[in-house]
Amino acid sequence: MSHNVQLPLDVTQIQTLLPHRYPFLLVDRVVEFEPNKRVLAYKNVTANEPYFQGHFPGHPVMPGVLVVEALAQAGGVLTQLSNNSTADGRLFYLVKIDNAKFSKMVVPGDRLDLEVSLKRVIRNVAIYTGIASVNGEQVACAEVVCAEAKG
Repeated sequence: MSHNVQLPLDVTQIQTLLPHRYPFLLVDRVVEFEPNKRVLAYKNVTANEPYFQGHFPGHPVMPGVLVVEALAQAGGVLTQLSNNSTADGRLFYLVKIDNAKFSKMVVPGDRLDLEVSLKRVIRNVAIYTGIASVNGEQVACAEVVCAEAKG
């Protein structure tokens, strides 16, 4: 199985790997990849994100659940790249989040770095460990479990 991945991957290439689309695609670029081990991606957080209108007016903060979702999506990129797969016909769903911790707020102008490692795969279930950081400082972490939908 060939893992000839030309980095960085841009959003157009990421869209071939994930079924998510605006406004819910939360990975803008993939900059590092080790097959079946880890991926480093990022999301540019901008003031025009739709959720900032209500979270919170006058004090915009990226919702923690979306930071975890971004980690899960980066995990999906890791799995798809490792399996040389595309988003066609395969859907993975977030089924469990463990040990989520939020240590700093993510605000417009931040680059949210998403480092996700594959902990293990059991049949159609993948377990990832994710660390989100801004400027080298951890803002959140979680263990994320995703399962492939039965077709």
